[in-house]
Amino acid sequence: MRDLNDLRFFAAVVSSGGFSKAAREFGLPKSRLSRRIAQLEADLGVRLLERSTRRLKVTEVGQEVYAQAVTATAAAEAATAAAMRVRAEPQGLVRVSCPLNLHDSIACRLPTFLSDHPRLRLQILSTNRRVDLIEERVDVAVRVRERFDTDGDLQMRRIGVSRRIVVASPDFVRDHGEPGAPQDLASLPLADTNEGAGRSIWRLSAGEDSPCQVEFDARLAAGDLRTLLAAALGGVGAALLPVMECRPHLDAGRLVRLLPQWVAADGILHLVFTSRRSMLPSVRAVIDFAAEALVEAAQ
Repeated sequence: MRDLNDLRFFAAVVSSGGFSKAAREFGLPKSRLSRRIAQLEADLGVRLLERSTRRLKVTEVGQEVYAQAVTATAAAEAATAAAMRVRAEPQGLVRVSCPLNLHDSIACRLPTFLSDHPRLRLQILSTNRRVDLIEERVDVAVRVRERFDTDGDLQMRRIGVSRRIVVASPDFVRDHGEPGAPQDLASLPLADTNEGAGRSIWRLSAGEDSPCQVEFDARLAAGDLRTLLAAALGGVGAALLPVMECRPHLDAGRLVRLLPQWVAADGILHLVFTSRRSMLPSVRAVIDFAAEALVEAAQ
Protein backbone atom coordinates (compact mmCIF):
# COMPACT_ATOMS: atom_id res chain seq x y z
CA MET A 1 0.00 0.00 0.00
CA ARG A 2 1.44 3.32 -1.05
CA ASP A 3 -0.69 5.91 0.73
CA LEU A 4 -2.74 6.01 3.93
CA ASN A 5 -5.11 8.37 2.14
CA ASP A 6 -6.27 5.47 -0.05
CA LEU A 7 -7.58 3.76 3.09
CA ARG A 8 -9.31 6.99 4.10
CA PHE A 9 -10.94 7.24 0.69
CA PHE A 10 -12.07 3.61 0.80
CA ALA A 11 -13.52 3.99 4.30
CA ALA A 12 -15.41 7.11 3.22
CA VAL A 13 -16.85 5.38 0.12
CA VAL A 14 -18.11 2.49 2.22
CA SER A 15 -19.51 4.62 5.07
CA SER A 16 -21.26 7.03 2.69
CA GLY A 17 -22.61 4.25 0.47
CA GLY A 18 -21.13 5.44 -2.78
CA PHE A 19 -18.50 7.38 -4.70
CA SER A 20 -20.54 10.53 -5.33
CA LYS A 21 -21.06 11.49 -1.68
CA ALA A 22 -17.49 10.56 -0.71
CA ALA A 23 -16.12 12.62 -3.60
CA ARG A 24 -18.09 15.68 -2.40
CA GLU A 25 -16.78 15.12 1.15
CA PHE A 26 -13.16 15.27 -0.02
CA GLY A 27 -13.76 17.84 -2.75
CA LEU A 28 -12.38 15.49 -5.40
CA PRO A 29 -13.72 14.44 -8.80
CA LYS A 30 -15.62 11.16 -8.64
CA SER A 31 -13.42 9.71 -11.38
CA ARG A 32 -10.26 10.41 -9.41
CA LEU A 33 -11.65 8.81 -6.29
CA SER A 34 -12.66 5.74 -8.30
CA ARG A 35 -9.12 5.46 -9.69
CA ARG A 36 -7.62 5.65 -6.19
CA ILE A 37 -9.83 2.83 -4.93
CA ALA A 38 -8.95 0.76 -8.00
CA GLN A 39 -5.26 1.36 -7.29
CA LEU A 40 -5.77 0.28 -3.67
CA GLU A 41 -7.35 -2.96 -4.87
CA ALA A 42 -4.42 -3.50 -7.23
CA ASP A 43 -1.90 -2.85 -4.45
CA LEU A 44 -3.66 -5.29 -2.12
CA GLY A 45 -4.38 -7.83 -4.85
CA VAL A 46 -8.03 -8.26 -3.82
CA ARG A 47 -11.45 -7.02 -4.90
CA LEU A 48 -12.88 -4.68 -2.24
CA LEU A 49 -16.03 -3.47 -4.00
CA GLU A 50 -18.47 -4.96 -6.46
CA ARG A 51 -19.67 -2.14 -8.72
CA SER A 52 -22.76 -1.92 -10.86
CA THR A 53 -24.76 0.93 -12.35
CA ARG A 54 -27.34 0.71 -9.55
CA ARG A 55 -25.51 -0.41 -6.44
CA LEU A 56 -22.19 -0.75 -4.68
CA LYS A 57 -21.50 -3.90 -2.71
CA VAL A 58 -18.61 -4.41 -0.31
CA THR A 59 -16.94 -7.80 -0.66
CA GLU A 60 -16.23 -10.03 2.32
CA VAL A 61 -12.55 -9.11 2.31
CA GLY A 62 -13.61 -5.52 1.72
CA GLN A 63 -15.54 -5.57 5.01
CA GLU A 64 -12.40 -6.67 6.85
CA VAL A 65 -10.26 -4.03 5.12
CA TYR A 66 -12.92 -1.42 5.89
CA ALA A 67 -12.78 -2.21 9.63
CA GLN A 68 -8.99 -1.85 9.61
CA ALA A 69 -9.19 1.30 7.48
CA VAL A 70 -11.50 2.96 10.01
CA THR A 71 -9.09 2.06 12.83
CA ALA A 72 -6.03 3.28 10.91
CA THR A 73 -7.73 6.53 9.91
CA ALA A 74 -8.81 7.23 13.49
CA ALA A 75 -5.28 6.52 14.74
CA ALA A 76 -3.76 8.86 12.16
CA GLU A 77 -6.18 11.63 13.06
CA ALA A 78 -5.46 11.13 16.78
CA ALA A 79 -1.71 11.35 16.11
CA THR A 80 -2.17 14.55 14.13
CA ALA A 81 -4.33 16.06 16.88
CA ALA A 82 -1.73 15.13 19.51
CA ALA A 83 1.02 16.80 17.50
CA MET A 84 -1.08 19.92 17.06
CA ARG A 85 -1.73 20.08 20.81
CA VAL A 86 2.00 19.82 21.54
CA ARG A 87 2.72 22.60 19.06
CA ALA A 88 0.03 24.82 20.51
CA GLU A 89 0.51 24.23 24.23
CA PRO A 90 3.45 25.87 26.06
CA GLN A 91 5.53 23.10 27.58
CA GLY A 92 9.10 22.15 28.36
CA LEU A 93 11.96 24.26 29.74
CA VAL A 94 12.43 27.96 28.94
CA ARG A 95 15.51 29.80 30.24
CA VAL A 96 15.25 33.52 30.98
CA SER A 97 17.87 36.01 32.17
CA CYS A 98 16.74 39.08 34.09
CA PRO A 99 18.54 41.98 35.84
CA LEU A 100 18.36 41.77 39.63
CA ASN A 101 16.35 44.95 40.06
CA LEU A 102 13.63 43.75 37.67
CA HIS A 103 13.32 40.31 39.18
CA ASP A 104 10.45 41.31 41.49
CA SER A 105 8.35 42.60 38.59
CA ILE A 106 8.36 39.11 37.13
CA ALA A 107 8.41 37.05 40.34
CA CYS A 108 5.16 38.42 41.72
CA ARG A 109 3.26 37.30 38.63
CA LEU A 110 4.90 33.89 38.24
CA PRO A 111 2.45 31.79 40.30
CA THR A 112 -0.51 32.71 38.09
CA PHE A 113 1.47 32.29 34.87
CA LEU A 114 2.79 28.86 35.81
CA SER A 115 -0.63 27.79 37.04
CA ASP A 116 -2.05 28.69 33.63
CA HIS A 117 0.64 26.61 31.89
CA PRO A 118 1.14 23.45 33.99
CA ARG A 119 3.42 21.75 31.44
CA LEU A 120 5.84 24.68 31.26
CA ARG A 121 9.09 24.77 33.24
CA LEU A 122 10.89 28.07 33.79
CA GLN A 123 14.50 28.74 34.79
CA ILE A 124 15.38 32.35 35.64
CA LEU A 125 18.97 33.59 35.74
CA SER A 126 18.99 36.69 37.96
CA THR A 127 22.08 38.59 36.88
CA ASN A 128 23.17 42.06 35.79
CA ARG A 129 25.83 40.80 33.41
CA ARG A 130 25.22 40.62 29.67
CA VAL A 131 24.20 37.06 28.88
CA ASP A 132 25.15 35.44 25.58
CA LEU A 133 21.88 33.81 24.50
CA ILE A 134 23.45 31.42 22.02
CA GLU A 135 26.42 30.28 24.11
CA GLU A 136 24.46 29.97 27.35
CA ARG A 137 21.32 28.53 25.77
CA VAL A 138 19.10 31.30 27.09
CA ASP A 139 15.78 31.69 25.30
CA VAL A 140 14.78 35.19 26.45
CA ALA A 141 16.81 37.99 28.07
CA VAL A 142 15.51 41.13 29.77
CA ARG A 143 17.82 44.08 29.15
CA VAL A 144 18.01 47.78 29.96
CA ARG A 145 20.38 49.65 27.63
CA GLU A 146 20.83 53.23 26.44
CA ARG A 147 20.61 51.81 22.92
CA PHE A 148 19.44 48.54 21.42
CA ASP A 149 21.91 45.72 20.98
CA THR A 150 23.10 45.34 17.40
CA ASP A 151 23.44 41.55 17.31
CA GLY A 152 21.89 40.56 13.98
CA ASP A 153 21.12 37.05 15.22
CA LEU A 154 18.70 38.34 17.86
CA GLN A 155 15.20 39.75 17.73
CA MET A 156 14.03 42.52 20.08
CA ARG A 157 10.77 43.60 21.66
CA ARG A 158 10.70 47.07 23.17
CA ILE A 159 8.86 47.44 26.48
CA GLY A 160 9.46 51.11 27.27
CA VAL A 161 11.90 53.49 28.92
CA SER A 162 13.33 53.28 32.43
CA ARG A 163 14.30 56.67 33.91
CA ARG A 164 16.86 57.06 36.69
CA ILE A 165 16.99 59.89 39.22
CA VAL A 166 19.31 60.94 42.03
CA VAL A 167 17.89 60.26 45.50
CA ALA A 168 19.04 60.38 49.11
CA SER A 169 17.55 60.12 52.58
CA PRO A 170 16.32 63.23 54.43
CA ASP A 171 19.05 62.65 57.04
CA PHE A 172 21.70 62.60 54.30
CA VAL A 173 20.46 65.93 52.95
CA ARG A 174 20.44 67.41 56.46
CA ASP A 175 24.03 66.27 57.09
CA HIS A 176 25.56 67.02 53.68
CA GLY A 177 23.32 69.67 52.20
CA GLU A 178 21.48 69.59 48.91
CA PRO A 179 23.54 69.96 45.70
CA GLY A 180 22.71 72.92 43.51
CA ALA A 181 24.27 71.54 40.32
CA PRO A 182 25.39 68.12 39.05
CA GLN A 183 29.04 68.98 39.61
CA ASP A 184 28.34 69.30 43.35
CA LEU A 185 27.59 65.57 43.52
CA ALA A 186 31.27 64.66 43.14
CA SER A 187 32.01 66.05 46.62
CA LEU A 188 29.29 63.91 48.26
CA PRO A 189 29.33 60.25 49.32
CA LEU A 190 27.69 58.38 46.43
CA ALA A 191 26.55 54.81 45.85
CA ASP A 192 26.89 53.39 42.34
CA THR A 193 26.51 50.23 40.28
CA ASN A 194 30.09 50.35 39.02
CA GLU A 195 31.81 47.06 39.92
CA GLY A 196 34.98 47.79 37.98
CA ALA A 197 38.30 49.11 39.20
CA GLY A 198 37.94 52.58 37.66
CA ARG A 199 36.05 55.66 38.76
CA SER A 200 32.29 55.86 38.46
CA ILE A 201 30.59 58.16 35.96
CA TRP A 202 27.05 59.54 35.96
CA ARG A 203 25.78 61.20 32.79
CA LEU A 204 22.89 63.52 33.59
CA SER A 205 20.81 65.82 31.45
CA ALA A 206 18.08 68.42 32.03
CA GLY A 207 15.70 69.12 29.18
CA GLU A 208 17.48 70.88 26.34
CA ASP A 209 20.63 71.47 28.39
CA SER A 210 23.80 69.73 27.37
CA PRO A 211 24.50 66.48 29.22
CA CYS A 212 26.69 66.80 32.29
CA GLN A 213 29.20 64.13 33.25
CA VAL A 214 29.99 63.57 36.92
CA GLU A 215 33.06 61.48 37.71
CA PHE A 216 33.68 60.24 41.25
CA ASP A 217 35.00 57.51 43.55
CA ALA A 218 31.98 55.69 44.90
CA ARG A 219 31.57 55.36 48.66
CA LEU A 220 29.73 52.10 47.89
CA ALA A 221 29.67 50.15 44.62
CA ALA A 222 27.34 47.20 44.07
CA GLY A 223 25.72 45.59 41.05
CA ASP A 224 22.54 44.92 43.00
CA LEU A 225 20.18 47.91 43.00
CA ARG A 226 18.56 46.67 46.19
CA THR A 227 21.87 47.19 47.98
CA LEU A 228 22.10 50.73 46.58
CA LEU A 229 18.51 51.46 47.59
CA ALA A 230 19.21 50.25 51.12
CA ALA A 231 22.32 52.43 51.22
CA ALA A 232 20.35 55.49 50.12
CA LEU A 233 17.63 54.80 52.68
CA GLY A 234 20.25 54.34 55.39
CA GLY A 235 22.02 57.60 54.63
CA VAL A 236 25.22 55.97 53.32
CA GLY A 237 25.16 58.02 50.14
CA ALA A 238 23.09 59.45 47.33
CA ALA A 239 22.27 56.98 44.57
CA LEU A 240 21.15 57.04 40.95
CA LEU A 241 18.17 54.68 40.84
CA PRO A 242 15.22 53.82 38.55
CA VAL A 243 12.06 55.77 39.33
CA MET A 244 10.19 52.51 39.85
CA GLU A 245 12.53 51.53 42.68
CA CYS A 246 12.25 54.91 44.37
CA ARG A 247 8.59 55.84 43.96
CA PRO A 248 7.19 54.16 47.11
CA HIS A 249 9.96 55.63 49.27
CA LEU A 250 9.61 59.09 47.74
CA ASP A 251 5.87 59.02 48.37
CA ALA A 252 6.45 57.96 51.99
CA GLY A 253 9.13 60.60 52.59
CA ARG A 254 11.89 58.07 53.21
CA LEU A 255 13.79 59.43 50.21
CA VAL A 256 14.02 62.86 48.59
CA ARG A 257 14.95 63.63 45.04
CA LEU A 258 18.11 65.65 44.45
CA LEU A 259 18.49 67.90 41.41
CA PRO A 260 14.85 67.42 40.35
CA GLN A 261 15.43 68.77 36.85
CA TRP A 262 18.19 66.30 36.11
CA VAL A 263 17.84 62.65 35.03
CA ALA A 264 20.18 60.00 33.76
CA ALA A 265 20.06 59.00 30.12
CA ASP A 266 16.96 56.91 29.55
CA GLY A 267 17.48 53.17 29.59
CA ILE A 268 15.47 51.26 26.97
CA LEU A 269 13.78 48.29 28.61
CA HIS A 270 13.50 45.49 26.07
CA LEU A 271 13.50 41.74 25.53
CA VAL A 272 15.94 39.94 23.27
CA PHE A 273 15.45 36.45 21.89
CA THR A 274 16.44 34.35 18.93
CA SER A 275 14.60 34.34 15.61
CA ARG A 276 10.78 34.31 15.57
CA ARG A 277 10.91 31.62 12.89
CA SER A 278 9.81 28.24 14.28
CA MET A 279 9.47 29.78 17.75
CA LEU A 280 8.08 27.30 20.27
CA PRO A 281 4.76 28.18 21.91
CA SER A 282 6.49 28.01 25.29
CA VAL A 283 9.00 30.72 24.35
CA ARG A 284 6.32 32.90 22.78
CA ALA A 285 4.20 32.58 25.94
CA VAL A 286 7.15 33.62 28.14
CA ILE A 287 7.91 36.64 25.92
CA ASP A 288 4.30 37.81 26.15
CA PHE A 289 4.26 37.22 29.91
CA ALA A 290 7.53 39.09 30.53
CA ALA A 291 6.46 42.01 28.34
CA GLU A 292 3.23 42.42 30.27
CA ALA A 293 4.90 42.03 33.66
CA LEU A 294 7.58 44.63 32.90
CA VAL A 295 5.32 47.38 31.59
CA GLU A 296 5.13 48.96 35.05
CA ALA A 297 8.92 49.10 35.24
CA ALA A 298 8.94 51.31 32.16
CA GLN A 299 6.55 53.91 33.53
